[in-house]
Amino acid sequence: MLDTNRPALPPEIGRRRTFAIISHPDAGKTTLTEKFLLYGGAIQMAGQVRAKGEARRTRSDFMKLEQDRGISVSASAMSFDYHSGQRDFRFNLVDTPGHSDFSEDTYRTLTAVDAAIMVIDGAKGVESQTRKLFEVCRLRDLPILTFCNKMDRESRDTFEIIDEIQENLAIDVSPASWPIGVGREFLGCYDMLRNRLELMDRADRNKVAESIKIEGLDDPKLADHVPADLLARLREEVEMARELLPAFNAQSFLEGHLTPIWFGSAINSFGVKELMDGLANYGPPPQIQKTDSRQIAPEEDKVTGFVFKVQANMDPKHRDRVAFVRLASGHFQRGMKLLHVRSKKPMAVSNPVLFLAADRELAEEAWAGDIIGIPNHGQLRIGDALTEGEALRFTGIPSFAPELLQGIRATDPMKAKHLEKALMQFAEEGAAKVFKPMIGSGFIVGVVGALQFDVLASRIEQEYSLPVRFEASQFTSARWVTGPKAELEKFINVNKGHLATDHDGDSVYLTRLQWDIDRIERDYPDLKLSATKEMMV
Repeated sequence: MLDTNRPALPPEIGRRRTFAIISHPDAGKTTLTEKFLLYGGAIQMAGQVRAKGEARRTRSDFMKLEQDRGISVSASAMSFDYHSGQRDFRFNLVDTPGHSDFSEDTYRTLTAVDAAIMVIDGAKGVESQTRKLFEVCRLRDLPILTFCNKMDRESRDTFEIIDEIQENLAIDVSPASWPIGVGREFLGCYDMLRNRLELMDRADRNKVAESIKIEGLDDPKLADHVPADLLARLREEVEMARELLPAFNAQSFLEGHLTPIWFGSAINSFGVKELMDGLANYGPPPQIQKTDSRQIAPEEDKVTGFVFKVQANMDPKHRDRVAFVRLASGHFQRGMKLLHVRSKKPMAVSNPVLFLAADRELAEEAWAGDIIGIPNHGQLRIGDALTEGEALRFTGIPSFAPELLQGIRATDPMKAKHLEKALMQFAEEGAAKVFKPMIGSGFIVGVVGALQFDVLASRIEQEYSLPVRFEASQFTSARWVTGPKAELEKFINVNKGHLATDHDGDSVYLTRLQWDIDRIERDYPDLKLSATKEMMV
Protein backbone atom coordinates (compact mmCIF):
# COMPACT_ATOMS: atom_id res chain seq x y z
CA MET A 1 0.00 0.00 0.00
CA LEU A 2 1.24 3.47 -0.84
CA ASP A 3 2.50 5.50 2.10
CA THR A 4 1.68 9.20 1.65
CA ASN A 5 3.57 10.38 4.75
CA ARG A 6 7.02 9.47 3.49
CA PRO A 7 9.76 12.07 3.06
CA ALA A 8 10.37 13.54 -0.40
CA LEU A 9 12.56 11.34 -2.58
CA PRO A 10 15.90 12.54 -3.97
CA PRO A 11 15.16 14.06 -7.43
CA GLU A 12 16.90 11.25 -9.35
CA ILE A 13 14.79 8.59 -7.62
CA GLY A 14 11.60 10.69 -7.74
CA ARG A 15 11.72 10.95 -11.53
CA ARG A 16 11.75 7.19 -12.05
CA ARG A 17 8.68 5.25 -13.16
CA THR A 18 9.14 1.47 -13.14
CA PHE A 19 6.21 -0.37 -14.66
CA ALA A 20 5.07 -3.46 -16.57
CA ILE A 21 2.66 -3.79 -19.47
CA ILE A 22 0.21 -6.68 -19.06
CA SER A 23 -2.39 -8.02 -21.46
CA HIS A 24 -4.11 -11.00 -23.01
CA PRO A 25 -2.27 -12.29 -26.12
CA ASP A 26 -2.97 -10.19 -29.25
CA ALA A 27 -4.31 -7.16 -27.39
CA GLY A 28 -1.45 -5.13 -28.90
CA LYS A 29 1.05 -5.02 -26.05
CA THR A 30 4.16 -5.41 -28.21
CA THR A 31 3.00 -2.60 -30.53
CA LEU A 32 2.35 -0.34 -27.53
CA THR A 33 5.82 -1.14 -26.15
CA GLU A 34 7.33 -0.11 -29.49
CA LYS A 35 5.47 3.21 -29.48
CA PHE A 36 6.67 3.92 -25.93
CA LEU A 37 10.23 3.44 -27.16
CA LEU A 38 9.52 5.63 -30.18
CA TYR A 39 8.19 8.52 -28.08
CA GLY A 40 10.99 8.09 -25.59
CA GLY A 41 13.43 8.64 -28.46
CA ALA A 42 14.88 5.18 -27.88
CA ILE A 43 14.17 4.05 -31.46
CA GLN A 44 13.70 6.04 -34.67
CA MET A 45 11.06 3.91 -36.34
CA ALA A 46 8.58 1.40 -34.97
CA GLY A 47 8.92 -2.09 -36.47
CA GLN A 48 5.82 -3.91 -37.61
CA VAL A 49 5.12 -6.92 -35.39
CA ARG A 50 3.39 -8.77 -38.18
CA ALA A 51 5.79 -7.81 -40.95
CA LYS A 52 7.73 -10.52 -42.75
CA GLY A 53 11.30 -11.67 -42.22
CA GLU A 54 13.74 -9.41 -40.38
CA ALA A 55 11.27 -6.56 -39.99
CA ARG A 56 9.19 -8.82 -37.76
CA ARG A 57 11.70 -8.63 -34.99
CA THR A 58 10.34 -6.04 -32.57
CA ARG A 59 12.71 -4.50 -30.07
CA SER A 60 11.50 -6.36 -27.01
CA ASP A 61 11.38 -9.83 -28.62
CA PHE A 62 14.98 -10.98 -28.85
CA MET A 63 14.78 -14.78 -28.70
CA LYS A 64 14.67 -16.61 -32.02
CA LEU A 65 11.46 -18.47 -31.23
CA GLU A 66 9.77 -15.18 -30.27
CA GLN A 67 10.77 -13.69 -33.60
CA ASP A 68 9.53 -16.76 -35.51
CA ARG A 69 6.15 -16.95 -33.79
CA GLY A 70 5.51 -13.26 -33.12
CA ILE A 71 4.89 -13.79 -29.40
CA SER A 72 6.80 -12.59 -26.36
CA VAL A 73 8.01 -15.50 -24.24
CA SER A 74 10.45 -13.82 -21.88
CA ALA A 75 10.20 -10.56 -20.01
CA SER A 76 12.82 -8.03 -21.00
CA ALA A 77 13.53 -4.63 -19.45
CA MET A 78 14.01 -1.35 -21.26
CA SER A 79 15.12 2.01 -19.85
CA PHE A 80 14.68 5.37 -21.58
CA ASP A 81 14.02 9.03 -20.81
CA TYR A 82 10.69 10.73 -21.42
CA HIS A 83 9.85 14.44 -21.25
CA SER A 84 6.38 15.39 -20.01
CA GLY A 85 5.27 18.93 -19.19
CA GLN A 86 8.25 20.66 -17.64
CA ARG A 87 9.88 17.49 -16.27
CA ASP A 88 12.19 14.75 -17.47
CA PHE A 89 11.30 11.23 -16.37
CA ARG A 90 13.19 7.98 -16.48
CA PHE A 91 10.95 5.13 -17.62
CA ASN A 92 11.90 1.55 -16.77
CA LEU A 93 9.53 -0.58 -18.83
CA VAL A 94 9.42 -4.29 -18.11
CA ASP A 95 7.82 -6.15 -20.99
CA THR A 96 5.99 -9.33 -20.01
CA PRO A 97 4.90 -12.42 -21.92
CA GLY A 98 1.31 -12.04 -23.04
CA HIS A 99 0.93 -15.76 -23.69
CA SER A 100 -0.66 -17.61 -20.76
CA ASP A 101 1.85 -20.45 -21.07
CA PHE A 102 4.48 -18.06 -19.67
CA SER A 103 2.46 -16.58 -16.84
CA GLU A 104 4.97 -17.48 -14.11
CA ASP A 105 7.59 -15.20 -15.67
CA THR A 106 4.97 -12.43 -15.64
CA TYR A 107 4.06 -13.00 -11.98
CA ARG A 108 7.72 -12.67 -10.98
CA THR A 109 8.14 -9.57 -13.12
CA LEU A 110 5.28 -7.90 -11.26
CA THR A 111 7.33 -8.14 -8.03
CA ALA A 112 9.86 -5.73 -9.59
CA VAL A 113 7.55 -2.88 -10.68
CA ASP A 114 5.63 -0.07 -9.00
CA ALA A 115 2.71 0.15 -11.47
CA ALA A 116 1.16 -1.74 -14.38
CA ILE A 117 -0.45 -0.75 -17.66
CA MET A 118 -3.29 -3.10 -18.58
CA VAL A 119 -3.95 -3.30 -22.32
CA ILE A 120 -7.35 -4.51 -23.47
CA ASP A 121 -8.75 -5.01 -26.96
CA GLY A 122 -11.72 -2.71 -27.66
CA ALA A 123 -13.58 -5.52 -29.44
CA LYS A 124 -12.90 -8.24 -26.85
CA GLY A 125 -12.89 -6.43 -23.51
CA VAL A 126 -11.64 -8.26 -20.40
CA GLU A 127 -10.25 -11.69 -21.37
CA SER A 128 -9.20 -14.61 -19.18
CA GLN A 129 -5.47 -13.88 -19.08
CA THR A 130 -6.16 -10.20 -18.30
CA ARG A 131 -8.22 -11.33 -15.33
CA LYS A 132 -5.45 -13.59 -14.01
CA LEU A 133 -2.77 -10.92 -14.35
CA PHE A 134 -5.00 -8.29 -12.81
CA GLU A 135 -5.49 -10.50 -9.75
CA VAL A 136 -1.71 -10.59 -9.22
CA CYS A 137 -1.56 -6.78 -9.48
CA ARG A 138 -4.38 -6.61 -6.97
CA LEU A 139 -2.52 -8.88 -4.51
CA ARG A 140 0.42 -6.50 -4.72
CA ASP A 141 -1.73 -3.32 -4.53
CA LEU A 142 -0.19 -2.12 -7.78
CA PRO A 143 -1.67 1.04 -9.28
CA ILE A 144 -3.08 0.18 -12.73
CA LEU A 145 -3.51 2.38 -15.80
CA THR A 146 -5.77 0.94 -18.52
CA PHE A 147 -5.33 1.38 -22.27
CA CYS A 148 -8.25 0.29 -24.47
CA ASN A 149 -6.58 -0.49 -27.78
CA LYS A 150 -7.72 -1.02 -31.41
CA MET A 151 -10.45 1.65 -31.33
CA ASP A 152 -9.87 2.17 -35.06
CA ARG A 153 -11.43 -1.29 -35.60
CA GLU A 154 -14.96 -2.31 -34.84
CA SER A 155 -15.18 -2.03 -31.06
CA ARG A 156 -17.77 -2.48 -28.37
CA ASP A 157 -19.75 0.32 -26.79
CA THR A 158 -17.54 2.44 -24.52
CA PHE A 159 -19.87 2.19 -21.50
CA GLU A 160 -20.08 -1.59 -22.01
CA ILE A 161 -16.25 -1.89 -21.91
CA ILE A 162 -16.04 0.22 -18.74
CA ASP A 163 -18.87 -1.74 -17.07
CA GLU A 164 -17.14 -5.02 -17.86
CA ILE A 165 -13.87 -3.82 -16.28
CA GLN A 166 -15.71 -2.58 -13.17
CA GLU A 167 -17.73 -5.79 -12.77
CA ASN A 168 -15.08 -8.38 -13.68
CA LEU A 169 -12.15 -6.77 -11.94
CA ALA A 170 -13.98 -5.02 -9.06
CA ILE A 171 -12.20 -1.71 -9.57
CA ASP A 172 -13.56 1.79 -10.23
CA VAL A 173 -12.88 3.09 -13.74
CA SER A 174 -12.40 6.77 -14.47
CA PRO A 175 -12.23 7.86 -18.14
CA ALA A 176 -9.08 9.89 -18.83
CA SER A 177 -10.16 10.21 -22.47
CA TRP A 178 -13.38 9.54 -24.42
CA PRO A 179 -13.43 8.10 -27.94
CA ILE A 180 -15.05 9.99 -30.82
CA GLY A 181 -16.60 7.34 -33.05
CA VAL A 182 -15.38 3.74 -33.43
CA GLY A 183 -13.99 1.62 -36.27
CA ARG A 184 -13.82 3.50 -39.56
CA GLU A 185 -15.51 6.50 -37.96
CA PHE A 186 -12.93 6.72 -35.17
CA LEU A 187 -11.50 10.28 -35.31
CA GLY A 188 -9.69 10.50 -32.00
CA CYS A 189 -10.51 11.32 -28.38
CA TYR A 190 -11.60 14.09 -26.11
CA ASP A 191 -8.94 14.38 -23.37
CA MET A 192 -11.05 14.60 -20.19
CA LEU A 193 -8.12 15.36 -17.92
CA ARG A 194 -6.69 18.25 -19.95
CA ASN A 195 -9.72 19.47 -21.91
CA ARG A 196 -8.20 18.96 -25.35
CA LEU A 197 -9.28 17.45 -28.61
CA GLU A 198 -6.84 14.79 -29.81
CA LEU A 199 -7.13 13.79 -33.48
CA MET A 200 -5.66 10.68 -35.07
CA ASP A 201 -3.43 10.90 -38.13
CA ARG A 202 -4.39 7.89 -40.25
CA ALA A 203 -1.82 8.75 -42.92
CA ASP A 204 1.34 8.29 -40.82
CA ARG A 205 1.40 5.58 -38.17
CA ASN A 206 4.52 6.97 -36.51
CA LYS A 207 3.30 10.56 -36.31
CA VAL A 208 2.09 12.14 -33.09
CA ALA A 209 -1.46 13.26 -33.68
CA GLU A 210 -2.65 16.85 -33.58
CA SER A 211 -3.73 18.29 -30.21
CA ILE A 212 -6.27 21.14 -30.21
CA LYS A 213 -6.80 23.13 -27.02
CA ILE A 214 -10.48 23.76 -26.43
CA GLU A 215 -12.59 25.44 -23.77
CA GLY A 216 -14.88 22.56 -22.86
CA LEU A 217 -17.31 20.62 -25.02
CA ASP A 218 -19.30 23.76 -25.94
CA ASP A 219 -16.30 25.34 -27.69
CA PRO A 220 -17.41 26.25 -31.26
CA LYS A 221 -13.94 25.16 -32.51
CA LEU A 222 -15.04 21.54 -32.06
CA ALA A 223 -17.43 21.81 -35.01
CA ASP A 224 -14.46 22.55 -37.32
CA HIS A 225 -12.99 19.12 -36.62
CA VAL A 226 -15.83 16.77 -35.67
CA PRO A 227 -18.92 15.99 -37.84
CA ALA A 228 -22.21 17.15 -36.27
CA ASP A 229 -23.61 13.66 -35.54
CA LEU A 230 -20.41 12.46 -33.82
CA LEU A 231 -20.14 15.74 -31.89
CA ALA A 232 -23.71 15.42 -30.57
CA ARG A 233 -23.01 11.85 -29.49
CA LEU A 234 -19.70 12.85 -27.85
CA ARG A 235 -21.37 15.60 -25.81
CA GLU A 236 -24.14 13.26 -24.69
CA GLU A 237 -21.77 10.41 -23.75
CA VAL A 238 -19.30 12.63 -21.86
CA GLU A 239 -22.16 14.18 -19.90
CA MET A 240 -23.42 10.69 -18.99
CA ALA A 241 -19.88 9.53 -18.12
CA ARG A 242 -19.42 12.49 -15.76
CA GLU A 243 -22.66 11.64 -13.99
CA LEU A 244 -22.22 7.87 -13.84
CA LEU A 245 -18.48 7.35 -13.41
CA PRO A 246 -16.06 8.58 -10.73
CA ALA A 247 -13.80 11.53 -11.53
CA PHE A 248 -10.09 10.73 -11.53
CA ASN A 249 -8.68 10.74 -8.01
CA ALA A 250 -4.89 10.45 -7.78
CA GLN A 251 -4.88 8.97 -4.27
CA SER A 252 -7.51 6.35 -5.08
CA PHE A 253 -5.48 5.38 -8.17
CA LEU A 254 -2.24 5.06 -6.18
CA GLU A 255 -3.99 2.86 -3.61
CA GLY A 256 -5.14 0.49 -6.38
CA HIS A 257 -8.90 1.22 -6.03
CA LEU A 258 -9.37 3.13 -9.29
CA THR A 259 -7.93 2.82 -12.80
CA PRO A 260 -7.88 5.68 -15.30
CA ILE A 261 -8.68 4.49 -18.85
CA TRP A 262 -7.38 5.90 -22.12
CA PHE A 263 -8.76 4.91 -25.52
CA GLY A 264 -6.60 4.71 -28.60
CA SER A 265 -4.91 2.78 -31.38
CA ALA A 266 -1.31 1.79 -30.67
CA ILE A 267 -0.64 0.80 -34.29
CA ASN A 268 -1.64 4.32 -35.35
CA SER A 269 0.37 5.89 -32.50
CA PHE A 270 -2.85 7.33 -31.13
CA GLY A 271 -3.53 7.77 -27.42
CA VAL A 272 -0.05 6.51 -26.53
CA LYS A 273 1.44 9.89 -25.66
CA GLU A 274 -1.50 10.75 -23.38
CA LEU A 275 -1.07 7.40 -21.61
CA MET A 276 2.67 8.07 -21.15
CA ASP A 277 1.93 11.55 -19.76
CA GLY A 278 -0.58 9.96 -17.38
CA LEU A 279 2.05 7.50 -16.15
CA ALA A 280 4.66 10.27 -15.78
CA ASN A 281 2.42 12.71 -13.92
CA TYR A 282 0.25 10.39 -11.81
CA GLY A 283 2.23 7.12 -11.64
CA PRO A 284 4.11 6.24 -8.45
CA PRO A 285 7.85 6.81 -8.03
CA PRO A 286 9.89 3.87 -6.58
CA GLN A 287 8.06 2.33 -3.62
CA ILE A 288 9.01 0.64 -0.35
CA GLN A 289 10.09 -3.02 -0.77
CA LYS A 290 9.44 -5.75 1.81
CA THR A 291 12.00 -8.11 3.32
CA ASP A 292 11.59 -10.73 6.04
CA SER A 293 13.09 -8.39 8.65
CA ARG A 294 12.11 -4.83 7.67
CA GLN A 295 10.89 -2.53 4.91
CA ILE A 296 13.38 -0.94 2.54
CA ALA A 297 12.74 2.70 1.59
CA PRO A 298 14.12 3.81 -1.81
CA GLU A 299 15.73 6.94 -0.32
CA GLU A 300 18.00 4.93 2.01
CA ASP A 301 21.70 5.62 1.32
CA LYS A 302 22.84 2.02 1.12
CA VAL A 303 22.29 0.03 -2.05
CA THR A 304 19.99 -3.00 -1.92
CA GLY A 305 18.39 -4.98 -4.73
CA PHE A 306 16.94 -8.36 -5.66
CA VAL A 307 17.09 -10.68 -8.66
CA PHE A 308 13.63 -11.19 -10.19
CA LYS A 309 14.68 -12.82 -13.45
CA VAL A 310 17.65 -14.64 -14.96
CA GLN A 311 18.04 -14.79 -18.73
CA ALA A 312 20.58 -17.15 -20.24
CA ASN A 313 22.19 -16.76 -23.65
CA MET A 314 20.79 -13.34 -24.51
CA ASP A 315 23.91 -13.13 -26.62
CA PRO A 316 24.38 -16.64 -28.09
CA LYS A 317 27.99 -15.83 -29.08
CA HIS A 318 28.99 -15.44 -25.44
CA ARG A 319 26.77 -18.06 -23.74
CA ASP A 320 26.20 -15.58 -20.95
CA ARG A 321 23.68 -15.32 -18.14
CA VAL A 322 22.27 -12.00 -17.09
CA ALA A 323 20.51 -11.52 -13.76
CA PHE A 324 17.89 -8.75 -13.85
CA VAL A 325 18.14 -6.83 -10.57
CA ARG A 326 15.56 -4.36 -9.30
CA LEU A 327 17.35 -1.77 -7.14
CA ALA A 328 15.31 -1.20 -4.00
CA SER A 329 17.38 1.59 -2.46
CA GLY A 330 20.45 3.78 -2.80
CA HIS A 331 22.69 5.05 -5.57
CA PHE A 332 24.56 2.25 -7.29
CA GLN A 333 27.89 2.92 -9.04
CA ARG A 334 29.75 0.61 -11.36
CA GLY A 335 32.53 -1.34 -9.63
CA MET A 336 30.80 -1.40 -6.24
CA LYS A 337 31.31 -4.46 -4.05
CA LEU A 338 27.99 -5.86 -2.88
CA LEU A 339 27.25 -8.74 -0.53
CA HIS A 340 25.60 -11.71 -2.23
CA VAL A 341 23.45 -12.62 0.77
CA ARG A 342 22.77 -16.29 -0.06
CA SER A 343 26.45 -17.23 -0.45
CA LYS A 344 27.63 -14.62 2.13
CA LYS A 345 30.34 -13.62 -0.37
CA PRO A 346 31.22 -10.16 -1.66
CA MET A 347 30.66 -9.60 -5.38
CA ALA A 348 32.34 -6.86 -7.42
CA VAL A 349 29.77 -5.60 -9.93
CA SER A 350 32.13 -4.40 -12.65
CA ASN A 351 30.06 -4.82 -15.84
CA PRO A 352 26.45 -3.93 -14.99
CA VAL A 353 24.26 -3.19 -17.99
CA LEU A 354 21.17 -1.18 -18.80
CA PHE A 355 18.90 -2.56 -21.51
CA LEU A 356 17.19 -1.35 -24.55
CA ALA A 357 15.68 -4.76 -25.32
CA ALA A 358 18.53 -6.89 -26.73
CA ASP A 359 20.91 -3.91 -26.89
CA ARG A 360 22.86 -3.14 -23.77
CA GLU A 361 25.03 -0.33 -22.55
CA LEU A 362 27.36 -0.28 -19.59
CA ALA A 363 25.63 1.22 -16.54
CA GLU A 364 28.00 3.67 -14.88
CA GLU A 365 25.34 4.36 -12.23
CA ALA A 366 21.77 3.49 -11.33
CA TRP A 367 19.27 4.52 -8.68
CA ALA A 368 16.50 2.90 -6.65
CA GLY A 369 13.74 1.92 -9.07
CA ASP A 370 16.14 1.09 -11.91
CA ILE A 371 16.62 -2.37 -13.34
CA ILE A 372 20.18 -3.37 -14.12
CA GLY A 373 21.55 -6.52 -15.63
CA ILE A 374 24.49 -8.28 -13.99
CA PRO A 375 26.29 -10.76 -16.28
CA ASN A 376 27.45 -13.78 -14.25
CA HIS A 377 28.33 -17.46 -14.60
CA GLY A 378 25.52 -18.90 -12.52
CA GLN A 379 26.19 -17.32 -9.11
CA LEU A 380 22.95 -15.29 -9.17
CA ARG A 381 19.52 -16.91 -8.96
CA ILE A 382 15.95 -15.66 -8.86
CA GLY A 383 15.23 -14.29 -5.37
CA ASP A 384 18.86 -13.47 -4.51
CA ALA A 385 19.50 -10.28 -2.54
CA LEU A 386 22.46 -7.93 -3.06
CA THR A 387 23.25 -5.40 -0.32
CA GLU A 388 26.06 -3.28 1.10
CA GLY A 389 26.45 -5.76 3.96
CA GLU A 390 23.02 -6.28 5.53
CA ALA A 391 21.68 -9.86 5.48
CA LEU A 392 18.28 -9.21 3.92
CA ARG A 393 15.84 -11.60 2.26
CA PHE A 394 13.27 -10.03 -0.04
CA THR A 395 9.85 -11.67 0.15
CA GLY A 396 7.05 -12.44 -2.26
CA ILE A 397 8.87 -13.84 -5.32
CA PRO A 398 6.82 -16.93 -6.20
CA SER A 399 7.58 -20.25 -7.86
CA PHE A 400 4.54 -22.27 -8.97
CA ALA A 401 3.97 -26.00 -9.26
CA PRO A 402 3.94 -27.05 -12.93
CA GLU A 403 0.70 -28.11 -14.57
CA LEU A 404 2.30 -30.32 -17.23
CA LEU A 405 5.09 -32.89 -16.72
CA GLN A 406 7.15 -34.76 -19.34
CA GLY A 407 10.32 -36.85 -19.38
CA ILE A 408 13.21 -35.56 -21.50
CA ARG A 409 16.06 -37.37 -23.27
CA ALA A 410 18.94 -36.29 -25.48
CA THR A 411 18.62 -38.01 -28.87
CA ASP A 412 22.34 -38.83 -28.48
CA PRO A 413 22.67 -40.90 -25.23
CA MET A 414 26.35 -39.90 -24.97
CA LYS A 415 25.27 -36.31 -24.32
CA ALA A 416 23.34 -36.95 -21.08
CA LYS A 417 25.81 -34.83 -19.06
CA HIS A 418 25.36 -31.89 -21.49
CA LEU A 419 21.61 -32.21 -21.10
CA GLU A 420 21.86 -32.07 -17.31
CA LYS A 421 23.88 -28.84 -17.54
CA ALA A 422 21.38 -27.27 -19.95
CA LEU A 423 18.39 -28.26 -17.80
CA MET A 424 19.96 -26.87 -14.61
CA GLN A 425 20.59 -23.63 -16.47
CA PHE A 426 16.93 -23.35 -17.48
CA ALA A 427 15.72 -24.31 -13.99
CA GLU A 428 17.80 -21.55 -12.41
CA GLU A 429 16.55 -19.12 -15.04
CA GLY A 430 12.97 -20.02 -14.05
CA ALA A 431 12.13 -21.20 -17.58
CA ALA A 432 10.96 -24.63 -16.32
CA LYS A 433 10.95 -26.87 -13.26
CA VAL A 434 13.46 -29.71 -13.48
CA PHE A 435 12.99 -32.74 -11.22
CA LYS A 436 15.46 -35.58 -10.66
CA PRO A 437 13.45 -38.70 -9.64
CA MET A 438 14.89 -40.69 -6.73
CA ILE A 439 14.44 -43.93 -8.70
CA GLY A 440 15.58 -44.36 -12.29
CA SER A 441 17.66 -42.14 -14.54
CA GLY A 442 16.78 -39.05 -16.52
CA PHE A 443 14.86 -35.92 -15.64
CA ILE A 444 11.25 -34.80 -15.56
CA VAL A 445 10.51 -31.30 -16.83
CA GLY A 446 7.51 -29.37 -15.54
CA VAL A 447 5.92 -26.33 -17.17
CA VAL A 448 2.76 -24.23 -16.88
CA GLY A 449 1.77 -24.35 -20.58
CA ALA A 450 2.47 -26.73 -23.47
CA LEU A 451 4.16 -24.04 -25.59
CA GLN A 452 7.00 -23.97 -23.06
CA PHE A 453 8.06 -27.49 -24.12
CA ASP A 454 8.51 -26.19 -27.69
CA VAL A 455 10.50 -23.22 -26.44
CA LEU A 456 12.75 -25.42 -24.28
CA ALA A 457 13.44 -27.92 -27.09
CA SER A 458 14.17 -25.05 -29.47
CA ARG A 459 16.50 -23.28 -27.01
CA ILE A 460 18.39 -26.45 -25.98
CA GLU A 461 19.01 -27.18 -29.67
CA GLN A 462 19.92 -23.56 -30.55
CA GLU A 463 22.06 -22.79 -27.51
CA TYR A 464 23.64 -26.19 -26.77
CA SER A 465 23.52 -27.91 -30.21
CA LEU A 466 21.66 -30.70 -28.45
CA PRO A 467 18.51 -32.17 -30.05
CA VAL A 468 16.13 -33.54 -27.40
CA ARG A 469 12.80 -35.31 -27.29
CA PHE A 470 10.07 -35.08 -24.69
CA GLU A 471 8.26 -38.24 -23.60
CA ALA A 472 4.97 -38.82 -21.82
CA SER A 473 5.25 -39.06 -18.04
CA GLN A 474 3.06 -41.08 -15.66
CA PHE A 475 2.92 -38.01 -13.39
CA THR A 476 0.53 -35.10 -13.81
CA SER A 477 1.51 -32.62 -11.10
CA ALA A 478 4.10 -31.88 -8.42
CA ARG A 479 4.03 -30.60 -4.84
CA TRP A 480 6.87 -29.40 -2.61
CA VAL A 481 6.99 -31.36 0.66
CA THR A 482 8.00 -29.81 3.97
CA GLY A 483 7.63 -30.83 7.59
CA PRO A 484 9.47 -32.22 10.65
CA LYS A 485 12.68 -34.03 9.68
CA ALA A 486 11.80 -37.44 11.16
CA GLU A 487 8.36 -37.45 9.57
CA LEU A 488 9.84 -36.35 6.22
CA GLU A 489 12.41 -39.18 6.27
CA LYS A 490 9.72 -41.75 7.06
CA PHE A 491 7.60 -40.40 4.21
CA ILE A 492 10.51 -40.44 1.73
CA ASN A 493 11.41 -44.08 2.52
CA VAL A 494 7.87 -45.28 1.83
CA ASN A 495 7.19 -43.15 -1.30
CA LYS A 496 10.47 -43.26 -3.23
CA GLY A 497 8.70 -44.06 -6.52
CA HIS A 498 6.88 -40.71 -6.32
CA LEU A 499 9.75 -38.59 -5.07
CA ALA A 500 12.21 -36.28 -6.78
CA THR A 501 14.37 -33.27 -5.95
CA ASP A 502 14.23 -29.88 -7.68
CA HIS A 503 17.31 -27.91 -8.77
CA ASP A 504 17.67 -26.49 -5.24
CA GLY A 505 17.70 -30.01 -3.76
CA ASP A 506 14.24 -29.58 -2.17
CA SER A 507 11.94 -32.62 -1.94
CA VAL A 508 9.11 -32.83 -4.47
CA TYR A 509 6.21 -35.30 -4.46
CA LEU A 510 5.10 -36.24 -8.00
CA THR A 511 1.44 -37.15 -8.30
CA ARG A 512 -0.70 -39.01 -10.82
CA LEU A 513 -4.14 -38.28 -9.39
CA GLN A 514 -5.75 -36.01 -6.81
CA TRP A 515 -6.11 -39.24 -4.77
CA ASP A 516 -2.30 -39.28 -4.26
CA ILE A 517 -2.46 -35.83 -2.61
CA ASP A 518 -5.50 -36.75 -0.50
CA ARG A 519 -3.75 -39.94 0.70
CA ILE A 520 -0.61 -38.09 1.85
CA GLU A 521 -2.66 -35.40 3.61
CA ARG A 522 -4.56 -38.18 5.42
CA ASP A 523 -1.60 -40.43 6.29
CA TYR A 524 0.95 -37.70 7.09
CA PRO A 525 -0.93 -34.84 8.79
CA ASP A 526 2.33 -33.19 9.95
CA LEU A 527 3.63 -32.78 6.39
CA LYS A 528 2.71 -29.91 4.13
CA LEU A 529 2.23 -30.32 0.35
CA SER A 530 2.53 -26.98 -1.37
CA ALA A 531 1.79 -25.82 -4.93
CA THR A 532 3.99 -22.73 -4.52
CA LYS A 533 7.46 -22.15 -3.20
CA GLU A 534 8.71 -18.71 -2.29
CA MET A 535 12.02 -18.06 -3.97
CA MET A 536 13.66 -16.57 -0.92
CA VAL A 537 17.28 -17.43 -0.55
